[in-house]
Amino acid sequence: MTRSDQSAVAEDLDMALATHTTLAKAHQWQQDHRLLTILEMAKRLITEQELETMLQEVLACLVETLEAADAGALLLYDPSDGRLVVKAAHGYDLASLVNVRLAPGESPCGQAFQAGRPGLYPTPESIQASMAGMTSQNRARLRVASINLEKPASAVCVPLIAGQTKVGVLMLENLRQPESFAQADLPFFQGVADLIARSVESARLNGERQAALALEEANRLKAELVSTLAHEMRTPLTSIKGYSTALLMEEATFSSETQREFLQFIDQECEVLEGLIRDLLESSIIDAGLLRLEPQPVRLPRLVKNVSDDMARRTQEHRFLLDFPEHFPILDADPERIAQVLRNLLDNAVKYSPHGGLVVVRGEVREDGVRISVADQGVGIAPEHLSQLFEKFFRAKSSLGRHVVGSGLGLPIARTIVESHGGRIWAESQLGQGSTFYFTLPLGGPSQEPTEREVSRNE
Repeated sequence: MTRSDQSAVAEDLDMALATHTTLAKAHQWQQDHRLLTILEMAKRLITEQELETMLQEVLACLVETLEAADAGALLLYDPSDGRLVVKAAHGYDLASLVNVRLAPGESPCGQAFQAGRPGLYPTPESIQASMAGMTSQNRARLRVASINLEKPASAVCVPLIAGQTKVGVLMLENLRQPESFAQADLPFFQGVADLIARSVESARLNGERQAALALEEANRLKAELVSTLAHEMRTPLTSIKGYSTALLMEEATFSSETQREFLQFIDQECEVLEGLIRDLLESSIIDAGLLRLEPQPVRLPRLVKNVSDDMARRTQEHRFLLDFPEHFPILDADPERIAQVLRNLLDNAVKYSPHGGLVVVRGEVREDGVRISVADQGVGIAPEHLSQLFEKFFRAKSSLGRHVVGSGLGLPIARTIVESHGGRIWAESQLGQGSTFYFTLPLGGPSQEPTEREVSRNE
């Protein structure tokens, strides 16, 4: 071999070595890049969040980290109507795509889902051919979603399969050049899809488990409520039965004063029963979504006085003080419902201050509305119970050493009424130092608008 031949061979070897090194570096870069993509995806998949938010973040991560991908979509199978529904999109108008519902076999996504294996579409022509069977409605919706976007030059669609269950499809598109996705890429994309599918199925199972636990807890609380109401009703019914039986005894004679006392006891216990039944009915109305408000102009100080006067007739140990500014605004509210809130709060104030004392109802005018407070000098509420007071069926354990009659529904009902008016309700308390309940109501509405007389007076 001549020196020139040796030199040529050496050059060929150097070139081959350089090419091999370049290819090895490119392969290593691709492997590192894919590993980075998987790690970024994993971060989003393990984050506790709502399913559709998770899918949107995962898709965004894929499109932004994979050089070949410019746009994409994630579709989940809806067993209720047997179609694929877009749950996440990147590069497209998601609001338009959510109306696209693909049947298995329809479009590249439907075909990948039906076949259960990835579909590779290397050219615009192959993509168009695979969309020939799309319905006119889906074509129109897809056209709206892709306005101002280049038509895809290549695409890949990968089924999401968890175990033996097909749960959806991942679609990635390149808008710049054909053959951006290769056959050799499919195992990587299928691995990505499998990871997403397992996360989707896990989220669904977790949602079903949470729903089952919530239903179980609701049933337990309902059973507890029925048991509580049965117990609460038994006490007044026993009293009513006892006093009425005594009055009907022919062999016994009672003075008119004693008879009146017995009848007063019966009347009081009937009111207790009426309150328990009213709370139960109101709670059922709220659960059924049938609570209706009938707003009208309300003079709140007058309404508070009527309710407190009625409450004062039922107790001899408590005094009621009302503190409202002279020019308190007229509110637009449902007077019957607001009176119901006040009755519940005043009733609680009386029940939990058995030794009597002062109950103060105060009204304050704020920039964004009015605030009403009901303060008592009773036993107070433990700090750990304050956040649960307005939860349905919750009853804080009494520190009175005696049973306090009630359904545990009054405060949740009050909260629903106040929030339906656009206000909020809360409590502050310390054990042994009484409690204060607050609720707000917004200003505004026809009653806050100046009358023609006021307008002309100010001009």
